[in-house]
Amino acid sequence: MKHTRHWLSHGKGRRDSIMNLSRDYRSIIEGLQDIVSLLEDQLRPLVQSELSVLGDVLYRPELMFPQQSEAWHKSKSGGFVSRLITHAKQLLEDNEEALCVRVLQTIKGMMARDIDFGEKGDGLRSSLLGRYFGTNYHFRIGRDANSKSVIDSNSKKTASQMVNSGPGAEMLSRAGVTLCEMQGRLDKCGASDLIIDLIMVQPNLRVFLEILELAIALLEGGNNSIQKSLLHRFTNGKCEEFFRYIYDKMRDAEAEIRATITVQTTESSVAKKSDKDVSHAKTADGRRGTVFGGRRDTLIAGQRSMMGISEDVKEQLSDAAMHTGKAYAAVRRGRDPDAEVEASRPMPNSSLFGTDLQSASGKHEVKTMSPEVLVMKPILRFLQLLCENHNRDLQNYIRKQDHSKTNYNLVHETLQFLDCICGSTSGGLGLLGLYINESNVGLINQCLESLTEYCQGPCHENQTAIALHESNGIDIVIALVLNDINPLGRQRMDLVLELKNNASKTLLAVMESRLDTENAERILYNMTPQQLVDVCKQAYNQEDLEDENECEVSCRDVGHNIFILAHQLSHQNKDLASLLKPSASAESDEMHGDSALEYYAKHTAQIEIVRRDRTMEQIVFPVPNICEFLTPESKIDAYQTCERDDQNSKISDFFDRTEELFREMQWQKKLRGNYRFLFGVSSRMTLWEQISINLAILINLLVAFFYPFSDGPGELDGRLSVLVWLAMIVSFVIIVTFPRPSGIRTFVGSTILRLIFSVGLEPTLKILGLATVVLKAIFIVSYVGNRGTFDHNVRRLLSDRNLVLHLMYFTFGFLGLTLHTFFYSILLLDVIFREDTLLNVIKSVTRNGRSIILTAVLALILVYMFSIIGFLFLKDDFLVETDPTPSLKLASSATCDADKSCEGSISLSETSSEGDDSIKERACETLIMCIITTLNQGLRNGGGIGDVLRRPSMKENMFVGRVVYDLLFFFVVIIIVLNLIFGVIIDTFADLRSEKQNKEEVLKNTCFICGLDRSAFDNKVVSFDEHINSEHNMWHYLYFIVLLKVKDTTEFTGPESYVSLMVKEHDLDWFPRMRAMSLAIDEGESEQSEIKNLQEKLESTTRLVYTLSQQLTDLKEQMTEHRKQRQRIGLLGPHSASALNNSLTTNNFKI
Repeated sequence: MKHTRHWLSHGKGRRDSIMNLSRDYRSIIEGLQDIVSLLEDQLRPLVQSELSVLGDVLYRPELMFPQQSEAWHKSKSGGFVSRLITHAKQLLEDNEEALCVRVLQTIKGMMARDIDFGEKGDGLRSSLLGRYFGTNYHFRIGRDANSKSVIDSNSKKTASQMVNSGPGAEMLSRAGVTLCEMQGRLDKCGASDLIIDLIMVQPNLRVFLEILELAIALLEGGNNSIQKSLLHRFTNGKCEEFFRYIYDKMRDAEAEIRATITVQTTESSVAKKSDKDVSHAKTADGRRGTVFGGRRDTLIAGQRSMMGISEDVKEQLSDAAMHTGKAYAAVRRGRDPDAEVEASRPMPNSSLFGTDLQSASGKHEVKTMSPEVLVMKPILRFLQLLCENHNRDLQNYIRKQDHSKTNYNLVHETLQFLDCICGSTSGGLGLLGLYINESNVGLINQCLESLTEYCQGPCHENQTAIALHESNGIDIVIALVLNDINPLGRQRMDLVLELKNNASKTLLAVMESRLDTENAERILYNMTPQQLVDVCKQAYNQEDLEDENECEVSCRDVGHNIFILAHQLSHQNKDLASLLKPSASAESDEMHGDSALEYYAKHTAQIEIVRRDRTMEQIVFPVPNICEFLTPESKIDAYQTCERDDQNSKISDFFDRTEELFREMQWQKKLRGNYRFLFGVSSRMTLWEQISINLAILINLLVAFFYPFSDGPGELDGRLSVLVWLAMIVSFVIIVTFPRPSGIRTFVGSTILRLIFSVGLEPTLKILGLATVVLKAIFIVSYVGNRGTFDHNVRRLLSDRNLVLHLMYFTFGFLGLTLHTFFYSILLLDVIFREDTLLNVIKSVTRNGRSIILTAVLALILVYMFSIIGFLFLKDDFLVETDPTPSLKLASSATCDADKSCEGSISLSETSSEGDDSIKERACETLIMCIITTLNQGLRNGGGIGDVLRRPSMKENMFVGRVVYDLLFFFVVIIIVLNLIFGVIIDTFADLRSEKQNKEEVLKNTCFICGLDRSAFDNKVVSFDEHINSEHNMWHYLYFIVLLKVKDTTEFTGPESYVSLMVKEHDLDWFPRMRAMSLAIDEGESEQSEIKNLQEKLESTTRLVYTLSQQLTDLKEQMTEHRKQRQRIGLLGPHSASALNNSLTTNNFKI
């Protein structure tokens, strides 16, 4: 205390002497301080790079030793790091706390994220590593650098298999492995045992904090192997001291809060006022004054100003600050000697005044909270990471240690701590805002996150422990959701939003996957439905007011979580269910009530899943924003084209398409954000296609009616011309004023008609052809733009059948524009692919094409055989009637003058050489001619080949043979073979039509997800339409899979983790098949009545059995007594025996 007294007695003189310093002297000091600060900023990267070299040495300690040596082998297998960890234990046993802290920080640094040291820092690191690793450093590093890329790729693959996202999948480039793999390496070296062993020694606060930071770094991302190692040590080793120490620290924090909570609330207002006053104060030279406990930049400025103070003064200030802290602690704790010892221990990374200058947050936590309370944040984070990823064993173990004599329920302690820090022991829940300030809101958030992680999975025991705890801590969580947190909400709304978001997640976790209603009823006990709905609306409306503030948590996201909480609770409260309907709140809040509830209802989805134990569970979740970018065309295509599998389910095909649909969502989001023009074109793809096909039809109609085209424009009657101009003007006015499709069509038609009679038909076709080519090109760009296939290679692009088809149309359109108008006819084929009926006509031929081709081959074989017979025996009968080609004669009436200019007309006339008689030719001189004639004439004539052969006389020898030949050809080829081909085509067309009808019937009357028929929902509480729109909406299942892809894995709830694992394994058992929860409820009600009847019968039977058993027992007792009496008779004399016999006979007769 002598330094304190010296400082107080010397204070006035020092103040006067400082005031008398000249302005020039202070300017020199400040200039020197700026130079030192500048040097610090420039040299800090070099210092950091030099310190980081130690991490590189620990990554690859074997490079410091000769290859294949004993030390090299031990270091490569992790012996070096293992010895370092063992050394840390020994240091703490030897009371070398500073060195132990340094070793712990070094081990923790091996899992730190990589830092950019700059060019100079990298050069310094390279030289230092070369010095440590020897002369062959560059060769080894170069070789290792090459192998490092391989390691990176392999480790990335491994990480993708082990951890798809989250902190565990992050690459540590200097180590060449992922964070998850580095954690596993340290675990094998004994880092997990180090944490437990050091805490069981009961270290001081500074060492304990470093141990917790190392444990948090090891468990970051919820590393399952670390969790297993810790659980193995807990269950197989005597770790009761470990939990007792943490339990005591939590108890100490609660006691500290109870002792200081009133002081904190009063000091916070005073400090706020003083900060506000001092923030306006300026020094003489215009700089801001130094405020103890202020912002980070102000503290650093104060630290720089202290650099001019001598070491003696610094020592005196440090001693004064330490004794001041002890004095405050003594007053608060009632002069507890243990508290004085604890207060004398310095906090890690603290400045001279106990302010944490090196913390990343830069908040005032140390100013208003004691070290005993501050240590709770890493403790709670450690407990949260123990249960991360829903580790059921550790969730139960932190609640109940079965292998310890004394149980330390850390779940109850966490809830009790939340109860204390929120001030429920000092006042009602309405005063909640007075106890929550900027300094402790982060600790409250961490407490809520830990409680949430305790419950998710689900862990029903922890849920029950939290909901039914005697401290009523669940009421604190409810109050955090419902009540306004003021005055903090007026200054830091972002912190309040985060707090409400975490509180709503905690309540959802308490009710997660529970079949009973006990916890939900407990939450509803102290909650009014109207208040919960009002909080949802308030959060929605707050979004418009807070647009200018950049918050990590959106107001509407918070309101969405609260809406989901209300939705879950509405199953047990009819009033709440009615309030959640938008129409129910229209009278009370016409401005925002309906819009808020409609927004939340639109962006909230629900699905039903099947757990591993075959129980069904409902999941309510917010629809990710990226799902809004799914195009309607893709929805229709997926809905109509998903095929059934062997089990008559469409789930398999639909699940295979989810990845493609997700990529389309990502591309559409990028398209709308970065390529606005391309999006505008692509969004009208259907319009371009419709206009293109209409132009193709119009062009072909003009070609069909007017080809060959006349030269020059045609003449139009004046009255019709006026009518066309009038139609153009009226339709244009309609388009401008009331745009309608009919007006557009009229305007385009009248314009084309006007062009035909103004510039001519052929130029008009050129204009229309050019428009068709341009529209087809725009359509192709729209098609590719909608699917985001610009970066695909040509081979992958050509694998798209639709794209190839439209490229072909574009090519023929261009040929029609440049070469000949007849190429436009190919564009009409687009009509076939736009109509399902025409497609079925094509499919009726192509679907059974192999059967048709084989039948045609059979017909060719038969024709070939008939041709051979005809060539051998009926060659003279193959006389085919032919018509000669008409000759053309030039008829001219032209006259020419001397200038060789002719006038007149030229015409062609048709003449025949010798009359109009037909000529008959022999058509079977060679076998090939015989085959061609039989094939051509035989198949085209209804009666077969006999209709074109010479008609024989009955007197000819071959008459009978001709009859047999003609009849066989007719029956075999015409009747049987050709009708086989026609029958296959007709049957295929009928099958396609029936399949289409059945498909439409299935889509209309069968659930896409579970496969239940519409009739299954007759006379049920839930109709079929409600079932497919709400309970088993196919798009809700897609949105849920997308949610699993975009959400951080460490934020998954229990059902989300289960489904995510099933999705990775491509296991579809989580989809409900032929099941629905609504049907199960209806069946359960009928079954319950039957069960009651059976229970009543069972109870009556039990009573009857009990009565019979009592009677049987009485009978056995009587028989035993009778047997004893008879034994006594044998021991007595005959006279006594006869008397006894008479009495027994009388008694038995009575019985």
